Amino acid sequence: MTGRRIVAVAVDAAGAAGNRPYSYEVPDGLADLAVGEAVLVEFGRRQALGIVLGPGAEVEGVETKPIVGRVRTDGPLLPPLGMRLADWIATRYLAPPALTLRAMLPPGMLERLELVAERRPESGGTAGTPEDEAILEALAAGPRPVRGLEAAEGRPALLRRLRALEADGLVDLDWTLLAAGAGPRWVRFVRSSGGPPAESKPARLGPRQLALLEDLAAGPSDGLPAPELAARHGSSTVATLARRGLVEIDVREAPRRPLEARPVGRRGGRPEGADLSPEQAEAVAVVERAAVAGGSATILLDGVTGGGKTAIYTELLARTLARGRPGLVLVPEIALALPLVDRLRADLDARVAVVHSGLGDGERADEWRRIRRGDVDVVVGTRLAILAPLADVGLIVVDEEHDAAYKSDRTPRLQARDVAVALGAMAGAPVVLGSATPSVETEGHARDGSILRQRLPTRLSGAAPEVEVVDLRAELAAGVLGMLSRSLATALGDLAEGDQAILVINRRGSASVVLCRDCGHVAKCPDCTRPLVYHQAGQTLRCHHCGRAWPMPTRCPQCGSARIRYLGGGTERLEREVRERFPGLKVGRLDRDVVERKGAAERVVDAFSDGRLDVLVGTSLVTKGLDIPAVTLVGVVSADVALNLPDERAAERTYQLLAQAVGRAGRGERPGRAIIQTYQPEHPAIVAVAEGRSAAFYDAELDLRRRFGSPPFGRLVKLTVALPDRADAEQAGKEMVERLRGRVAATGANVQISGPAPAFVAKRGDRWRFNVVIRGEDPIGTLGDPPGAPWSIDVDPESLL
Repeated sequence: MTGRRIVAVAVDAAGAAGNRPYSYEVPDGLADLAVGEAVLVEFGRRQALGIVLGPGAEVEGVETKPIVGRVRTDGPLLPPLGMRLADWIATRYLAPPALTLRAMLPPGMLERLELVAERRPESGGTAGTPEDEAILEALAAGPRPVRGLEAAEGRPALLRRLRALEADGLVDLDWTLLAAGAGPRWVRFVRSSGGPPAESKPARLGPRQLALLEDLAAGPSDGLPAPELAARHGSSTVATLARRGLVEIDVREAPRRPLEARPVGRRGGRPEGADLSPEQAEAVAVVERAAVAGGSATILLDGVTGGGKTAIYTELLARTLARGRPGLVLVPEIALALPLVDRLRADLDARVAVVHSGLGDGERADEWRRIRRGDVDVVVGTRLAILAPLADVGLIVVDEEHDAAYKSDRTPRLQARDVAVALGAMAGAPVVLGSATPSVETEGHARDGSILRQRLPTRLSGAAPEVEVVDLRAELAAGVLGMLSRSLATALGDLAEGDQAILVINRRGSASVVLCRDCGHVAKCPDCTRPLVYHQAGQTLRCHHCGRAWPMPTRCPQCGSARIRYLGGGTERLEREVRERFPGLKVGRLDRDVVERKGAAERVVDAFSDGRLDVLVGTSLVTKGLDIPAVTLVGVVSADVALNLPDERAAERTYQLLAQAVGRAGRGERPGRAIIQTYQPEHPAIVAVAEGRSAAFYDAELDLRRRFGSPPFGRLVKLTVALPDRADAEQAGKEMVERLRGRVAATGANVQISGPAPAFVAKRGDRWRFNVVIRGEDPIGTLGDPPGAPWSIDVDPESLL
């Protein structure tokens, strides 16, 4: 039939198949329906929410149902650029379009669908029954959710009456998608009326009333928040002045701003006003040429730690804003990006929005609305920020591009760095990847010319620190049983006044293994089967995979012995040991346990930056982004934590952690020193850091990747099956491997299929997990249609464990 308009719709409902959209016909009354709008569609025997993706196609032999109606919103949920990005993400990472779009919206937004009744103001008709008249009276004050209307006859009868009133032209019924799970915050504001009291014989004003009026006179002309005035002068004072006509009260939206309580200004770090070095100026010029040309070049800023990447970011953002385009900055951890945020707000007077998982739902929703309206100059955030609803972007910066935190572990399992490159191509914006230790993939792309490389070989201040490697085997033979080697303990004791130290151990808690000395029983998580970690704070045993916690047992659950032993150690134990051995040093800790407490990470970073802490103990978090000239000592307490994991990225991750940690030392006038403690001093990753042989390390890693067809020479897809029975999970894995190898044999595809192999965390949430890996030129083509439950898919996985 000619003239029919078919659209593709992402259906957000249980039972929607895989990653494909559904085709629906657009009825005549919705001719202006646009991409990105929310609609109501028939899905099976029920109605479901959908989002229009674009043109669709009829499926032969299948009835194409019409769209039931438009869901009322403020227009398309996302701008065109956001819709294009959502399509790219869903295609690249084999993610359901509806789940991808859900990730790009404020928390809870797609759950807030309501049927709203509104009386037509132009209708002159009257209701036929008292019940109908009651409905119209209830709607006289404005639109009301149907669930909020009184239903004395029952809900079905109420709906029938509303439909009849709609047919008579008296009422409009619309499905409405509310703004977000957390709507705007509304606050009463008080301002001076400017007029005389309303009484004919006004009474004298009391001291509190006079003080409140003085506050209003000294404050902004549009008034002050009522809660603030009530706290100062009493709520009855506000009410009395309003009754007397001396003040006016109105209700306004009071957006939640995560940075509102943070004063504008620089903290710690570098002094203001330093000129760019020649290398920095050249890097800015390279990016500017791409930006002015309207291209989407990707540039790697490959610089030593302390090479001045932040100053380059700031200059590039200033030029981007001058051209009238916003900027986007991605960081691994938001707490460690606060110096950059401070600099942008202080130097550029930029309107900065922050996006990260630590925000409350209300804060995230308000920042999303602010970005969607275009009221923001720069968005700074973790990997979540790549999904911000920007209508345009003129520059994208991915700081510490090598960091594993950019890879999502939830659907859509995106790699934010790669999504940033795709977004830059769509928007015609340059993408700057910054790192002193590029990922092996990025290094490979730079070598083959796929991306540009701009080197920053010189530290702007200070010199490269002296690196000492301590063999822990020798320390053990000498009877050293604590976490600090003799060399590191001496260096801490010799810290000069005003100097600071950073101690790194990439493991949380106080003891990594808790066992019985009599029977050897090891405390394990019953769901994940991984050893539990002892946390002295709270006296709990915690699973670092699923997050569950148990009280510390006083006796072995297997043999009843009270001889419980704690082996290994983490950040909590290290912090305690430093405090006990060096009581004169002020010690702080930064790890995931601290970050989970809202505002705690910012307080620790600010205290260390301002010199109120002498020693900062932490996981890899303390190796990211800290530029503090007073740090003269860095100690890596255990370089072996991840070195021997059965994963091809283990050496790369260790090298990056060590090099980033070492680079925190000696950025000021005083020389720096780094001490690396390890049981494997001869390992290539440790030798590369200690001797500054990065090129040789990357040569060896790229040769290994080339041999196995891993990125950047191929792509990976990891399939994970999870079932309650271990044998069933393994059998499902074997059947998947057989199907995939059959396709390879039939097509001659240049891919390898491996597995099934137990996942590193073999059991999680009462389910046994097995992995199947597809590796080669086109693993997605070999996979074909993605399998549904109980399988999960990770394209370009960060780890094969």
